[in-house]
Amino acid sequence: MTAPATLNTGNRAPHHGPAAGEGPRPGLVAVIEGPQADESRQWSLPHHERAATTARDVTRHTLRAWGLDDDCVDRTLLVVSELVTNAVEHALPPVTLHLEMPENDAVVSVAVDDGGASQEPGDWVASCAPDEHGRGSLIVTALASDHGVTPGPGHATHWAELPIAA
Repeated sequence: MTAPATLNTGNRAPHHGPAAGEGPRPGLVAVIEGPQADESRQWSLPHHERAATTARDVTRHTLRAWGLDDDCVDRTLLVVSELVTNAVEHALPPVTLHLEMPENDAVVSVAVDDGGASQEPGDWVASCAPDEHGRGSLIVTALASDHGVTPGPGHATHWAELPIAA
């Protein structure tokens, strides 16, 4: 993985992202420039309810900079949102988002590192009925060509690979 960079929106804002001149959102430690072969990016995300919004913003900007089409961007945004939300609601900090587009590959790789399972549910999960959550893995399964979890001592990585062409 490459070193963290800072979200740089330049002179124009990404679709639904920060306005031009607004600069990076708080909590980001990530400079996104044009695509290159074997491209990868990572961002440390805040461990709070806005993390998924921040993750969608940087993902949208990155995938568009990489020249991916709207369908691929939209599918990837859904998966990123699910993985980051699960990290905030069910795991301990820190939360780190990784995006990778390997050279000559037909997939976008998404990974979210967290600090391992939390013994307490997040605020949103604790505040809603059981039938109001729990569909994230179905969404990831439907959109990803492959996905899984790689556990480690004191952390876990939840990952998915999405085909660039649907």
